[in-house]
Amino acid sequence: MSTATLITLLTSDTSTTTSTAYGWSSIIWMVLILVVFYFILIRPQRKKDKQDAEMRKNLQLGDEVVTAGGIVGIICKIEEETVVIETGGDRSRLRVRRWAISQNLDAEKEAAAQKNAKSAPAKDKKKDKKSDKQDDSKSGNSSSDSETKK
Repeated sequence: MSTATLITLLTSDTSTTTSTAYGWSSIIWMVLILVVFYFILIRPQRKKDKQDAEMRKNLQLGDEVVTAGGIVGIICKIEEETVVIETGGDRSRLRVRRWAISQNLDAEKEAAAQKNAKSAPAKDKKKDKKSDKQDDSKSGNSSSDSETKK
């Protein structure tokens, strides 16, 4: 009977040890999933929300904007919580909430122009370096040709 009791004690201790190990591994997996969700979903969304809030804060008269409903217009009056936009051929005016503005087309065009202006000189420098190398190789060939003729 003492061996049966000993076997029972040994098997019960083993089962509690394995269940504790499974408990910790499941907690680690849950934390890992939460971290992945944070970096893939939550953080980028917060960054986009900040950019949108900054865009709405920096609206100016004359900017061309697009509302969340897809209406395109030019800002003609800015109030604290609303913006009046002028749209259409008959110059209809619509009053919309600031949060309803989804894009500032003028700001996007300026950002694209600045990006192109920054990348264009870099491309020109690369072209200049290539043309310099080609000129050097051509001039090197002509000087070697003149030396062989002498």
